[in-house]
Amino acid sequence: MKFFCNPKTLIYSISIVQKAVSSKSTLPILKGIYLEAYDQNLRLVTTDMELGIDHIMDANIIEEGSVVVDARLFSEIIRKLPDSEVEISLKDNNELLIKCDSIEFNILSYNPSEFPELPKIKEEQVYKIPQDLFKNMIRQTVFATAEDGTRPILTGVLVETGEGMLNMVALDGYRVALRKSDIESQLSDKVVIPGKTLNEINRIMDGGEDEKVQISLTDNHALFTVNNTKLVSRLLEGEFINYNQIIPKEFKSRIKIETKQLLDSIERASLLGKEGRNNLVKFTITDEKMIINSNSELGNVHEEIEIELEGDDLQIAFNSRYFIEALRVVDDDVIYLEFTTNLSPGIIKPISNDNTIHLILPVRLASY
Repeated sequence: MKFFCNPKTLIYSISIVQKAVSSKSTLPILKGIYLEAYDQNLRLVTTDMELGIDHIMDANIIEEGSVVVDARLFSEIIRKLPDSEVEISLKDNNELLIKCDSIEFNILSYNPSEFPELPKIKEEQVYKIPQDLFKNMIRQTVFATAEDGTRPILTGVLVETGEGMLNMVALDGYRVALRKSDIESQLSDKVVIPGKTLNEINRIMDGGEDEKVQISLTDNHALFTVNNTKLVSRLLEGEFINYNQIIPKEFKSRIKIETKQLLDSIERASLLGKEGRNNLVKFTITDEKMIINSNSELGNVHEEIEIELEGDDLQIAFNSRYFIEALRVVDDDVIYLEFTTNLSPGIIKPISNDNTIHLILPVRLASY
C-alpha cells in the first residue's frame, strides 16, 4: 500500500471517524483506524461495535492495500506535520511509513483482516431528510435523553415515521422533548436511536438547505449516509415510554411571554439556585406579571416579568437547568407556558405551531 494526500484533508477525515474508536475495549484493534487505499480513494473506518463510521476521501493511490493503525497516535502524528504533501506506505515488516518533507515516522500496524466489518444494511427503504431540518430536530430533542445507563432505552431518542410525518422524542424521567415534522415518505417505522449516534450525525452534517441525509432502518441497526460518510449504529432494545399519555391535553393557566426575556431571567435566578438544592426557581404567576425568585444560603433573587395570562393564578417551582436547556433550543421569539396545577407538568411550546413541545416536571413547593 502506498498513497499521497493532503495532511489537512486527512486530519479532517480522521476527525470524522475518530468518535467511533473504542476507548474501553480490551481488543487493541478496536482502538485503530482501518485504512484502505483503492482507485483514487482512501477509506477510513472505525467501530466500537455499537457505532461504526465509514468515510471516503480523495488521495493519490500508487499501490492499493489496507492497514489498521492506532487512531490516537496516527491522528497526533498527522496533526504535527507541516502543510506539505504526505506519503504513507506499508513496509514489508508491516510497519507504516509516514513521510512529509524531511520527516519520517515508522509505526506498528495491525492485521487488517482482523478488523471487524461494519453490519451490511440493504439501502432499499430510504428516508431522505433535509440536513438542516434533521440537525434542528436533533438539537431540540437529544439534550433531554437520560445521562446514566440505569434505563438504557432512555439514553436514546424515539424516532417515529408514518404517513408523511416524522416525530422525534426524548425523555429522562423529569422532562420530555418532542419535535414533529412533515417529510416526503410513506414508510412506517418506530425505533430508538442512541443519543451518541445522533450527536455524531449532527456533527458530521453541514446543515446545507439543499443537502439531504439518507436514513435506512432495520430491526437492529440504522444507517445514515451524509455525502461521502456512512454511519452505522446499533438500535436500542426495549419498550419506549408512551409519551402521549404524559403530555397534558388541557391547561388551567397559560402564559404568553418572550422566549429570550424568560431565558435571561431564569439564567439570572439560577446563579443562586444552583448553590441550593435542585437548582430550584419559583414562579409566582398573577394577572399581569410573573415573579421569578430563587433562594440559597448565599442570598436570594427576585425579578418581575410582564406577561399575558389566560386562566388561573399559580405558584410553581422547577429545576432551572431543565427550563434553561429547553428554552435554549426554542426557535420562536414568543412562547406559551401551560400549567394545570403546581404538581402537574409544565409545557413550553411556540405560539406559531405545535411542532415542538417541551414538558418539565415541577418540584414540590413544600421543599422550597
